[in-house]
Amino acid sequence: MLNLKSDREIKQMHAAGRLLASCHKELAKRIKPGMSTLEIDKLVETYLLKNGATPEQKGFHGYQYATCASINDEICHGFPRKTPLKKGDLVTIDIVVNLNGALADSAWTYAVGNISEKQKRLMEVTKKALYIGIEQAYPGNRLGDIGYAIQSFVEQEGFSVVREFTGHGIGPTIHEEPAIFHFGTPGTGMRLKEGMVITIEPMVNEGVWFSIKDDNGWTARTADGKLSVQYEHTLAITKEGPLILTEQ
Repeated sequence: MLNLKSDREIKQMHAAGRLLASCHKELAKRIKPGMSTLEIDKLVETYLLKNGATPEQKGFHGYQYATCASINDEICHGFPRKTPLKKGDLVTIDIVVNLNGALADSAWTYAVGNISEKQKRLMEVTKKALYIGIEQAYPGNRLGDIGYAIQSFVEQEGFSVVREFTGHGIGPTIHEEPAIFHFGTPGTGMRLKEGMVITIEPMVNEGVWFSIKDDNGWTARTADGKLSVQYEHTLAITKEGPLILTEQ
């Protein structure tokens, strides 16, 4: 069932999104070699609680952490852990904020210390792919337009788009209809409607696009052991076009 949001609900989700953006901004200043993703997880939870919000992922289907923290070849759903991050690592921190019942979801990839030019390019391409997808999020366009825009750009840059994991509708629960694929055919799929709130969150791999899952039942990683990067925003579909809710 498609859950369209009122202007009031979008305004509330925008407040949650601005808080989430400020949390990512804080992480960008703090992440460094020697810091563990478990420390990052505790930092995020403390930050949200101090600002009157809670981490919605904690307790979701039994998940124990405030964040997902995916390192290097981990695509998504990595568990925060005590192992220190090393110079040259890439780490994606995925956070869902609940502020007074309104949700916002955003993932960002961070460089740990100095990284290679190849790593920088993978990050740049993935971030650009996110915004290329967002540019298609107008009422009347179709979901396939978003996926095609992302896939065609990423593949012409020599990388691949993960297909097993998607964006989604959001609010009042984390995952709602529709699924937002980051690949596809233009002019196909559901039409975007004013009042939809969705996430666009391309996961882009250095090598092959398919994944394998760890024994913990959550963490997905690249099948060939190469790097994966992700950027995600929550956005509302308005008559003026996409309104990004997870930017300050």
